[in-house]
This record gives sequence, structure tokens and C-alpha cells, in this order.
Amino acid sequence: MSSAGAQAARSKEDDVLSLDIAAARPAFEGAKVMAQPQSISESLLTLILSSLENDKAEDVVQIDLRGRTSMGDFMVVASGRSSRQVSAMAEKLVARIKETYGFTAKIEGRDVGDWVLIDTGDVVVHLFRPEVRDFYQLEKMWVPGQTDATHA
Repeated sequence: MSSAGAQAARSKEDDVLSLDIAAARPAFEGAKVMAQPQSISESLLTLILSSLENDKAEDVVQIDLRGRTSMGDFMVVASGRSSRQVSAMAEKLVARIKETYGFTAKIEGRDVGDWVLIDTGDVVVHLFRPEVRDFYQLEKMWVPGQTDATHA
């Protein structure tokens, strides 16, 4: 292969690589993109936290589950002020995930809006009304004393 042919082939490979990296980053307006996402789960976490911030979620807690369970890499727990807000945040989040990553996250509890579970595979999101969150205290099961949790 000639020098020009090899350079053209490398250029095509570079284009494909840059497209793949760009596809892994959150695309919706307002997403805070990490400088160098180390994994899709971290990129997905960034999109989730940005989406919840944009939708005025309260008391957002992220829990790093890597090495602790096989159910996912991260858990996010957040509150909304009402059932309507919790359901709306969940619907918008699922739509943003589909738009950015091309898959539909599993969602449970959206119709009632007291506790909505969104399972992306890598990140599990729990959205609560404050009273329901206080009752279940889900974070305490994973983070005794809140030492490993990060408030976003």
C-alpha cells in the first residue's frame, strides 16, 4: 500500500473512532459532559444527573455500586415535590436516554408517581415523593452513614 493510501485508511479509521467517542457523550442540551468519560455507565450517569438537575430534582444522591453488586455500576436516588413532578422527570429522563443512547430504559411506577424506578442496565434511578423516600430510606441500605454517597 502506498504512503498516501495508508494515510487515507488511517484517516478513515480516525473518523470512525471520533464518531464512536462522540456517540458515547450526552447529546441533549444542558448535559454536562465529563472531559474523558471512562465508560458508558459514567457517561450515562452524567446524562442522568444533568437531566435531574434540569428538571429541578431535589436531594439527588449518587451511589457508586462498582465492585459491590452486579445489578449496575451506579444508583441515583432523587426526590420530586409531587407525584406529577416525579412522573414528568421520569418520562423526560427516559426520552433523553433514548435520544442519546438509542435504547429504551425500563420504567416502573410512572403512573402513580410515588416511587418511579428507571433501570438502564448500568445505572438504576429511583425517583420518590419526599414522604415515600423518607419511609423507605433506600440510601441507608447501600450507604450506612452516607459515607460513600455523593450529593450531586
